[in-house]
Amino acid sequence: MKDTSKHQGLRNQLATILEAKGITDSNVLNAIREIPRHLFIDSSFEAHAYQDKAFPIAAEQTISQPYTVAFQSQTLEIKPGDKILEIGTGSGYQTAVLLELKALVYSIERQKELFKRTSLFLPKIGYKPKKFIFGDGYKGLKEEAPFDKIIVTAGAPFVPNPLLAQLKIGGKLLIPVGDKTQIMTLFIRKSAKEFEKQELGDFAFVPMLEQKN
Repeated sequence: MKDTSKHQGLRNQLATILEAKGITDSNVLNAIREIPRHLFIDSSFEAHAYQDKAFPIAAEQTISQPYTVAFQSQTLEIKPGDKILEIGTGSGYQTAVLLELKALVYSIERQKELFKRTSLFLPKIGYKPKKFIFGDGYKGLKEEAPFDKIIVTAGAPFVPNPLLAQLKIGGKLLIPVGDKTQIMTLFIRKSAKEFEKQELGDFAFVPMLEQKN
């Protein structure tokens, strides 16, 4: 689990690439510079860690493209102390970015293998969410609601109502909606019953699956 000055240089390059693609939030860029992404993937594929692309991890899942992670983090305008529900812990890279932004993170993963691996790995490299949950992201986390922000890191065929219900007034849900490709969709809760919806372009995610696996 080495992190060298060479890795740091590659991270700086990656942040520069993301900036050129429209990531302007300096806190998000600093998080990208800070987090050793190569530790989140198999060491034999380390050369791929700082390219701006998704990469396969365990359980037929992927570690998201850095641009996607940065875009979602920037869109949510995360502030220190924000209470955030993350649906799809996966490799834990997005979780680490949220923690670098000083959010309070509750993260749900439905793949047992990934849940076990990531919940052990993240604290080892200094990232400690408030809670890791093995569960069904479609249901959210009612007992900890309401949340300031909810981030979904897998493609959802529809928007789960429990997630909308678990947002604070003024809170934001960012979710990629669709089957083959997804439209990144932002919901802002205006009142108990009213939501503003914004569509923010096409992305490709692994599907969000129901039930635990």
